[in-house]
Amino acid sequence: MNLLEIFSYSFIWQAILGGLLIAIFTSLIGTFLVLKRLSLMGDSLSHVALSGVALGFLTKTSPLFVALPVVILSALGIIKLTKNEKIYADSALGIISALGIALGLIIAAVAGGFNIDLMGFLFGSILTISKAEILLSLLLVLMSIALVFYYYHELVAMTFDENFAKTAGINTDKINTLLIIFSAACIVIALKAVGIMLVSALIIVPPSAALQIAKSFKQTLLYSCLFSCASIILGIYLSFLLNLPSGAVIILINLLILFIILGIKYAFKKRKIA
Repeated sequence: MNLLEIFSYSFIWQAILGGLLIAIFTSLIGTFLVLKRLSLMGDSLSHVALSGVALGFLTKTSPLFVALPVVILSALGIIKLTKNEKIYADSALGIISALGIALGLIIAAVAGGFNIDLMGFLFGSILTISKAEILLSLLLVLMSIALVFYYYHELVAMTFDENFAKTAGINTDKINTLLIIFSAACIVIALKAVGIMLVSALIIVPPSAALQIAKSFKQTLLYSCLFSCASIILGIYLSFLLNLPSGAVIILINLLILFIILGIKYAFKKRKIA
């Protein structure tokens, strides 16, 4: 197959468009989660997404549209649990994660087991993304950009010093709740790209790579988006060309970007010492 022939397929362009929207959404929200040290939030809520996806197959409705409210409600449940002084954030994440997996396995068994469609959500199947899912991704991207734009200074203040933000009169509870809700939506949308097993990596790795070279918060957001978008385009192209799982290839490219940046930084550091 000619290297450019791949782009003659309409479903490839549909996958790229959907993937780019997912990349922008996950990199924006992921940057705040990484800096607020809430990276495990993505991992825990991805386990909950298994319940939502399985419930979608059981009720014969769109798994993503069913998983979205399930994961958002679970995210709000985490907030509720953490307000109990005897349950810490990491414990709340563990509790919700265990509940999500247990319920997901039971619902999947009732729905007929782990069929091909459900396996697609476990490991990602971005080449099968639908127009409805692209429209949902577009809506959420626009909403997340609006959130960051409108609450930019508040989000930055809370990200680096939440106690200072509270004393400055910022309604931290409201903004944290919005951020958690968008994080939940972010995880559900990203399932189509990389699957339940790898979704947390798509949220964590691009911002982590961006933080290595960015000199400002805005640069971190920009580089995170660029790295994530590049991994989506290359991942779709290489996975189709080499007949490999798209989700795994996308994550490996993200990790490769991170390792290259770390390697270059290490080489420069050794050179300065020498």
